[in-house]
Amino acid sequence: MKIGIVGYGTGGQHFHAPFIAAAEGCELAGVVARAPATQAKVAADLPGTPIFSSLTEMLGAGVEAVTITTPPQTRDALVREAIAAGVHVIADKPFAPSAAAARSLAEAAKAAGVTLGVYHNRRWDADIRTLKAVVDAGEIGTPWRLHSRMDFDDPATLEAGPTGGLLRDLGSHIVDQAIFVLGPVTSVDAQLDHVDLAEGRTDAGFCLTLRHASGAHSHLSASKLNHIEQRELRIYGAAGSYVSNGTDVQAQAIFAGKRPADDKSGWGYEAEPYWGTLRNAEGARRVPSEQGAYFRYYEAFAEAIRSGTAPPVTAEEGIAVLSVLDAARESAATGLTVTL
Repeated sequence: MKIGIVGYGTGGQHFHAPFIAAAEGCELAGVVARAPATQAKVAADLPGTPIFSSLTEMLGAGVEAVTITTPPQTRDALVREAIAAGVHVIADKPFAPSAAAARSLAEAAKAAGVTLGVYHNRRWDADIRTLKAVVDAGEIGTPWRLHSRMDFDDPATLEAGPTGGLLRDLGSHIVDQAIFVLGPVTSVDAQLDHVDLAEGRTDAGFCLTLRHASGAHSHLSASKLNHIEQRELRIYGAAGSYVSNGTDVQAQAIFAGKRPADDKSGWGYEAEPYWGTLRNAEGARRVPSEQGAYFRYYEAFAEAIRSGTAPPVTAEEGIAVLSVLDAARESAATGLTVTL
């Protein structure tokens, strides 16, 4: 499947191009980059890859699918342009400014007969895949509650202003992971931490409590401005518990210059010192890391197009995440629990 990338910032450069290159059945067909410096960066990183100055130009050259990874406020128009051209679309998170806007995009894709997927790639993180395997195997019994904390000491990447913020950034991933593990959400209680920046008031941290239809509850938090680097997953169930402290192993490898295509079978595993610990009636034991592999998203998307089945993360699943984020903003503003 010939896939084009629209945008070559951190997302396009680090979290799309290397994983398309590693994905079986996929080919990077080109990159849309407008600024001369960005075009030079693409040429240096991806020799021989076609560079286009606009999505319109890329669509004219011919692609089967595009990944839209431009700033959030620009995505709606670009997703609609690709849909109108009959091209399948992967929208980076958050793929719309609200659940209502996302529903409109999903309806447009359905009317055009094209597949619209959302890039919630952190379902393919090593730590969440390992936790999910533990839960699915019944190792902790019926899940009761999940604690998920994702703290980065990374103020430079905080998306500033009222249309940005950490809730829509890391919150998109953490909420999607919670739904991936525990199922649909029925209510949301949220607290947001704000800073005043030149671009406007910005949420820079959050703490969410979600109740799930299964009866389980999840407690999710993240920060980027508090000078702490910590990723912890902790889940309790009727028969035990599981705790892990991961290292964001795939991102660290990418930033170190490694590429998954060079060693797909060895890619994305946490080193043994970072394996999680399972505790149940049989005692305590370390659980070997499952593979973290973002390229699996692209392989699954390509297979969905070939077979006519649902993509790995559907627009409806993306809408469900945005519904939680919308409710979180309402809850934080009113001090009330919001029922979905």
